[in-house]
Amino acid sequence: MTRHDVPVFPVRSDSFTEGQTLPPAQRSGRMRAGGQDQSPQLSWSGAPAGTKGYAVTMFDPDAPGRGGFWHWAVLDVPADVTSLPAGAGAEGGNVLPPGAIQLKNDGGFHGYLGAAPPPGHGPHRYVITVHALDVARSELNEGTSPASLETKLSAHTLGRGTLTGIFERH
Repeated sequence: MTRHDVPVFPVRSDSFTEGQTLPPAQRSGRMRAGGQDQSPQLSWSGAPAGTKGYAVTMFDPDAPGRGGFWHWAVLDVPADVTSLPAGAGAEGGNVLPPGAIQLKNDGGFHGYLGAAPPPGHGPHRYVITVHALDVARSELNEGTSPASLETKLSAHTLGRGTLTGIFERH
């Protein structure tokens, strides 16, 4: 299977609804977008048989510049974990499940960076993806760039689920 034809499973959030505007908690305070930089609560189910672990990412494909902006990347989430609480992406990772690690986002730190499109740039999509993997440990480390993550995980992806929030600054 190529990475584009894997099974899809549902991902939902108590923090926001698919296709709706991200609330202030999921927007950025660091980048002056009136937010709190709190990762959303996430839940998923129906991952394919053989799933041994997960990776969770948040990407803004509408960001100007070099092809999008990585807001969050978590690796090595154990297979028996099917949800993350709001705030799991706090810098330092002490709210994540044991063994999970966060990569450095495109804002330059290990953790969740909330939505912060440039003012007047139009609505941006913030795509959260839960990747079901056939390995328990990705064998990647905190120094891996999020931009290279999907390529590195594609050979191990059994399925994926996505949830998209929207945010625009006027």
